[in-house]
Amino acid sequence: MILAAGRGERLRPYTDTCPKPLLEIRGKALIEYHLEALAAAGIPRVVINLSWLGEQIEAAIGDGSGYGLEVLYSREPEALGTAGGIIQALEYLGDRFLVVNADIYTDYPFEKLLAVEAVAHLVLVENPDYSRGGDFTLEQGSLGNDPEERHTFAGIAYYHRSFFQGLATGKRSVVPLLREAAEKRQLKGELYQGKWNDVGTVERWRSV
Repeated sequence: MILAAGRGERLRPYTDTCPKPLLEIRGKALIEYHLEALAAAGIPRVVINLSWLGEQIEAAIGDGSGYGLEVLYSREPEALGTAGGIIQALEYLGDRFLVVNADIYTDYPFEKLLAVEAVAHLVLVENPDYSRGGDFTLEQGSLGNDPEERHTFAGIAYYHRSFFQGLATGKRSVVPLLREAAEKRQLKGELYQGKWNDVGTVERWRSV
């Protein structure tokens, strides 16, 4: 699943008329890099959630056949957040599924996650300059909430559907769910040291 429903407030005025996943880097839309990498990893079906200017994304990507994929859309009249969007789309997803934020630029090899058996497994990266505090600690493959030696969540995760099972639909962030799982030592992960950028602001977009 590609999370693509956000408004992109920090990228205004560009996102006033163009959804963030369609902003281009080196002549190609951000979301296209993900679609190509997912296809190369052997993933046959991709679900994209849509809200702000979502019709533009659907028009650009179509049914996914141009990327060797089957693409389905989960439409949200109002963006439901990172967990709310996944919960609404569960009917389209398998027992295990990969989730990636549309607004990152990375060469992470998605096929690595297909062998993961944890209920929730996050990819972390070294803390960028704008997020020195990080999100989670990592020790022997387990993530924690300790304040020291944290790494930054890369916006790439692999879940078993049971992680979201029984949660009500509606607007909801995934962060409290991840924090609770980390507190119980149920959250697994890895540190990736390859190419990764969060294209969250105009400055970061231009610097990639």
